[in-house]
Amino acid sequence: MNTQDPINRDNLAPKFWERKKLQHMSKSEWEALCDGCGKCCLNKIEDEITGEVFLTSVACRLFDNTTCRCAQYRTRHQLVPECISLTPETISRHAYWLPKTCAYLLLWENKALFEWHPLITGNFETVHEAGISIQGKSIPEFEVNEDDWEEHLIEEEH
Repeated sequence: MNTQDPINRDNLAPKFWERKKLQHMSKSEWEALCDGCGKCCLNKIEDEITGEVFLTSVACRLFDNTTCRCAQYRTRHQLVPECISLTPETISRHAYWLPKTCAYLLLWENKALFEWHPLITGNFETVHEAGISIQGKSIPEFEVNEDDWEEHLIEEEH
């Protein structure tokens, strides 16, 4: 793997995600599933009637638009109490709002990872090169009033 990858993907069994169920993965395997797209850090709007979830380009205040990562990942829950920890135990409750390209969602639905996923390519930049990530495309939430989020709806890239 690329040595600059912010996620440690070293010493993982080849194609572990094809052989293991999410609930049987180690913490490092679970973390390695993250493709680094940043979409989970975007604020979402949920239609109260249909339950449909829409992405906005308005990112969490901790999101780093350059690295496409949480700037305070280890302490994010202290700083943003509403930040959700996705785990094998909680994915069934949160799957409805996960991005359609998310590895956690794909594997939970028994689907294959996309060919640009860093676990497939060995390069954490391929999610950006494929145009899937929101790197450089988000607006910090402190710049947009929550009442105006609807003006910042975006279509999800597949």
